[in-house]
Amino acid sequence: MSSRNADTSSAAVAGLTAGLVVLDGCSTGVTDIVRLADGAARPVPGTEAMKRVEQSWDAARQIAATGRVYGRSTGVGANRNEDVPTEAAAEHGLRLLRSHAGAIGEELPARQVRAMLAVRANQLLAGGAGLRPTVVTALCEALETGAYPVVNEFGSVGTGDIAALAQVGLALVGEHPWRGPEQGVPPQVQAPAVQAQVQAPSVQAQVQAPAVQAQVQAPAVQAQGPSPLGLGERVTSFGEEVSSVGRGLPPEPQPLDNNDALALISSNALTLGQSALALDELRGLIEATQVVAALSLLAVDGSHEAYAAPVHAARPHKGSAEVARRMRELIGAADRPTPPLGRIQDPYGFRCVPQIHGPAQDAADALEGVLVVEINAAAENPLISPEDMAAYHHGGFYQAQLALALDHFRLAVTQVARLSTSRLSTLNEPAYTRLRPFLADHEPASSGVMILEYAAAAALGDLRAFSAPASLGHAVLSRGVEEQASFASLAARQTLRACGAYRLVVGCELVSAVRALRQRDLRPDPELPVGRAMELAESVLGLDQTDRPLTDDVTAAAALLDRFTDIWRGSES
Repeated sequence: MSSRNADTSSAAVAGLTAGLVVLDGCSTGVTDIVRLADGAARPVPGTEAMKRVEQSWDAARQIAATGRVYGRSTGVGANRNEDVPTEAAAEHGLRLLRSHAGAIGEELPARQVRAMLAVRANQLLAGGAGLRPTVVTALCEALETGAYPVVNEFGSVGTGDIAALAQVGLALVGEHPWRGPEQGVPPQVQAPAVQAQVQAPSVQAQVQAPAVQAQVQAPAVQAQGPSPLGLGERVTSFGEEVSSVGRGLPPEPQPLDNNDALALISSNALTLGQSALALDELRGLIEATQVVAALSLLAVDGSHEAYAAPVHAARPHKGSAEVARRMRELIGAADRPTPPLGRIQDPYGFRCVPQIHGPAQDAADALEGVLVVEINAAAENPLISPEDMAAYHHGGFYQAQLALALDHFRLAVTQVARLSTSRLSTLNEPAYTRLRPFLADHEPASSGVMILEYAAAAALGDLRAFSAPASLGHAVLSRGVEEQASFASLAARQTLRACGAYRLVVGCELVSAVRALRQRDLRPDPELPVGRAMELAESVLGLDQTDRPLTDDVTAAAALLDRFTDIWRGSES
């Protein structure tokens, strides 16, 4: 998932910028978070954004020194009315982190933790948190080197990922373990660190060379696999072989105090990072599923009428119209196709692709819109406003929009997967394929792909379970002071879990569609996107159609879907 000699020439500097994501606290997108989580790019804080962080930090200390500010000069939750004596203020911040770093459950994968770090760094750059600027630098350094703190799965109910972020805070002060890059998935950072003096917003961070000041440090060395890192283990000498760049070494310990602790953990960064990863994968899988549906359509001599432009002009839902247009491009259909011979109309699995895939595309767009707002939001409580020299206490951490958008998206995704199982059933029917039942070979009573219907239905069952609305959850916490919860955190986890089951459902359809096309000796035009998809599938899926285990076939087909996404996106006009 990663892409990746130190030279001070302008050409070399320009080359370095292609692998950068500029975090500016206002225009960072889902794709940027995914690239940083995958180690495919390095983060650079924008200059203007860092100025906002510094102004917020200065203002927060002044405000806290002259008045009561939640979490800085008081306790938190039900302890909000208990003042913290001035002489105990510094220790209060550490006690807050220690007491809240109680996340439980499985240790999260590096990719999810890195997504959280990227989101949190960008949110801090929005300038409303009021914590020390070196925290932003430390988070970006960890993303660059591949170091990530140990973070456990459970601890949030959708009103702030305070347990996970408290673990990050303790790691930053040197009281909680870090880990290095996972074996085989290190960030391939093979260039010196770059500090970009950048003001312009960017999604892909295509920063021009003059805007970059290269601070050449030590040459990068590949990470040496997963291992817990000792607290404070670090080498910083210039030019040494054991440079921290790409080695998974943690940043220097940070002196966090009462002005930093709550400011750091008042965020839903883990939930947002997980949501970004899930959206990125599932959006691509939905697109790939349409390519698989196109292969199935050809295998049953399906009608093109369901995708006709007049049909969707008469009912102009954005997603449905776009799916119909893409299908016409995939299969080379006319905008106004002629009626087919034989069948009057196809089963829903083919006829309703635009009406079911379209809402899923719309739901993905809606979720992305919510995520972009939240990734760039200064949602910390309290919000530090340097302009007003005020700390505004609020409920901006409550993630109702995100929970509802995730629930909506999963329901839409499950409908797309269910339609795939409908097409799988149709492919087993001789009335539609003119082949033997279950696409079996010539042997008497052969079962062919019969079992794939059962396997797909089982995976679909998991998808249905994952689609239960997390936003129906409820919790009353902290002695009744926090009497509502969005459970966006659960919604994010469920959306991530849906990815694997969804992929297997569509993998079953792809195996069957390719078998049907082979048995009918049908080869789509290789100049069409669907033809390229067929060639790709045939290069991966074996020819043997005798009764045999199909586990490996489905696994290979499921892995192939990411390349089908590329085909779908390549058909854009």
